[in-house]
Amino acid sequence: MSKPLSKEVGLITAASIVTGCVIGSGVFVKPGRVLAATGNSSLALWAWVLGAIITIAGGLTIAEVSTRIPKTGGIYVYVEEIYGRTAGFLCGWVLTLVYGPAVMSALALYFGSLLANFLHLTDPRAQITIAVTTTLFLSSLSIFGTRYAGALQAISTIAKLIPIFVIAIAGIFLGHEKITNVSSGLPVAAGMGAAVLATLWAYDGWVHVGTMAGEMKNPARDLPLAIILGLTLVAIAYLLVNISIFHILPAGDVASQNDRAAVVASERIFGGFGATLIQVGILISIFGCLNGNILATTRVPYAMGVRGDLPFSSWVGKTHPTLGTPYHAIMLQTVFALLMVFSGNPDLITDIGISAVYVFYVLSFAGIVKLRRDRVGEELTRYRTPLYPVVPLIAVVGGLYIIGSTVLNQPRYALYAFLLTLAGLPVHFVVQRRKAAAAPG
Repeated sequence: MSKPLSKEVGLITAASIVTGCVIGSGVFVKPGRVLAATGNSSLALWAWVLGAIITIAGGLTIAEVSTRIPKTGGIYVYVEEIYGRTAGFLCGWVLTLVYGPAVMSALALYFGSLLANFLHLTDPRAQITIAVTTTLFLSSLSIFGTRYAGALQAISTIAKLIPIFVIAIAGIFLGHEKITNVSSGLPVAAGMGAAVLATLWAYDGWVHVGTMAGEMKNPARDLPLAIILGLTLVAIAYLLVNISIFHILPAGDVASQNDRAAVVASERIFGGFGATLIQVGILISIFGCLNGNILATTRVPYAMGVRGDLPFSSWVGKTHPTLGTPYHAIMLQTVFALLMVFSGNPDLITDIGISAVYVFYVLSFAGIVKLRRDRVGEELTRYRTPLYPVVPLIAVVGGLYIIGSTVLNQPRYALYAFLLTLAGLPVHFVVQRRKAAAAPG
């Protein structure tokens, strides 16, 4: 019999997972793209604000869902509890085989590429070697003990925030450019919709902390606080960095530099040291983001194994006999992630995975209505979503906006996401038939 999951995750670790899973490279590479899409600095800042509002609305909503269903597995469990086994399985299928490994592989490859450049390694195999080594190290740490990986998450989150706020504060006080209502000087091809969409991608990842509810010391109290505190910190950091960059560089330079805008702005203030600082900040951000995603996304296949929803459930649903960590689930997703690392195109897979998973985000947000109506988890809930039903409605509309934008702007990715999701149906029916045959009587 497997040892129960170790309950070692407190508020600080949970909040750092939220922050760490969201802040990767987006805070550094998105300002130029958002400005280029809007063509105006004020509109660009509003895009970040709107992205934060939609994201925080989702966080406030899912916080109540998570306290009513405080079980390991996150949105996979939420969707299953609210909409039934088939919908829950498809959500878990996407998270286990597509989204989770794709995010892990992409972050590992980004980290490998940046570290290879930072160390001036010219061997083309360096990126893959670093990506594989980093993934294996962090996965092993997560197997060895949640508290150790959680401690690393807390440290890396603090470390990544230091350069962010140094750049933000220095830019605000030392910059001289006008911040608001400045034209980029470039033709506006995308518009406000694409700008908000870009910020929502940058905010993605916060929902994963719910996958670890079963390992939290006090999920009913700490999970909503972690989501709210983590997202508020992220929103403040993103907005300050953008204001700082606009105060240092002319708007035209921000747009034309694209994903190098933060590096150029930092170099303008601190010289060569600034460029080094920003590179180190990005490396720490991606490293911490990868660690947070390994901690969080690997709990989905574990939860599916415990519930008997996978063909190999008895194996993947086991915890380590002495460490109490879901080591088989971690190994499973690590293998899938490493295969994607060697495939050479993680961006495509990641885009497809995000397109697929947002359907289940929306279902989770909307599910709060059914949970309240049926009074599910009423005795557990000390937290209730404020301004209900306005806040959940904002979350649902924001999620539908992402799905609609993907269908209109990237129909091929939307189609792939749809087909990969439906591919789970025959697997689900086979598993359910086996479970029914094995049931007594």
